[in-house]
Amino acid sequence: MSSGESSYGDIHRYEPARESTAAAIAIVLLTIIEVVFVFLFVYGLMFGWATTENGNMFLGGLLALVFIDLAFILALYRKEFLPDVMVVKKRRRKWEDLYVREEDVEGESLTDPEDTWETVKRAVYPYYKR
Repeated sequence: MSSGESSYGDIHRYEPARESTAAAIAIVLLTIIEVVFVFLFVYGLMFGWATTENGNMFLGGLLALVFIDLAFILALYRKEFLPDVMVVKKRRRKWEDLYVREEDVEGESLTDPEDTWETVKRAVYPYYKR
């Protein structure tokens, strides 16, 4: 919900990051593990491990571990070192703003048989004769 005194670009909520030491140590350790996995993957590619069936599966597993490790590093960084900021942005116009008038919010009844067909046409095709 927007409040009256908020203008576009204002910071609505700002929570600073925790920046814990344990998270920093975990990120460093995961980065070292990441380097080892990448080194093993490149070493395996250079010496043709991928030519055998088991070697190919091993390299695939190493590549999966590289990306999983990278995902943990990024998740820890986002959670512990980036602040939680909510910025007031301009609301985009929705189709309700364009085609529904305030007096038509409750809808129209189908009691008048002459207007029934027009109402059905508008319900099926919203751009029909405004």
